[in-house]
Amino acid sequence: MGLTIFGQKIAYTELVGQVLALAVVFLAQRRSLLTWPVQLVSVALLFTVYMSSHLGGLATRQIVVGAIAVYGWYAWVRRRDPVFGVVVRKGSWRERVAVVGAFVVGTVAFALVLDALDASWAPWPDAAIFVGTILAFALQGLGLVEFWLVWLVVDAVGVPLQIQSGLYFSALVYVIFAGLVVHGFIDWNRTARRLTQAAKSPL
Repeated sequence: MGLTIFGQKIAYTELVGQVLALAVVFLAQRRSLLTWPVQLVSVALLFTVYMSSHLGGLATRQIVVGAIAVYGWYAWVRRRDPVFGVVVRKGSWRERVAVVGAFVVGTVAFALVLDALDASWAPWPDAAIFVGTILAFALQGLGLVEFWLVWLVVDAVGVPLQIQSGLYFSALVYVIFAGLVVHGFIDWNRTARRLTQAAKSPL
């Protein structure tokens, strides 16, 4: 079941799931406890969307994001938000090379698994989005500015994949996320530069 917008059929699960995914961004910015339950409902709906679209990588991605949401909910309830205290900084060249290497190796390995299991009609972009998501969360936890760039790669791969899968609303949401990513990158980059300059300044 769904509705038709501009001649394109959109399932209610996709529509509601992606709208909630956008809501998560705004709730997180306001550090609302509702961030996590809304995230869980979103990933549950999108899991069914991607399973029905034969995109095993994106479906598995929802499970990982859901697990992170459960931890985040637990941490925030106990007032142990892991974001507090993280120093924003730019990664070293060695760290950047390691990220690129992990992205390439991880994508190849997971794509081969998806292909072997016939779990995705597009194993390579599907795997790239999954691996990119894991890397982005890991780098964010370390406070590295480059995590925004990884999200941008995920969006760049995700938009055409969603379109080819007939998930046009999801593609639109990915474009919106890309805009938020660019804004976030500029903000974190500015913060990292300010902290670096402060560290170099004499007392």
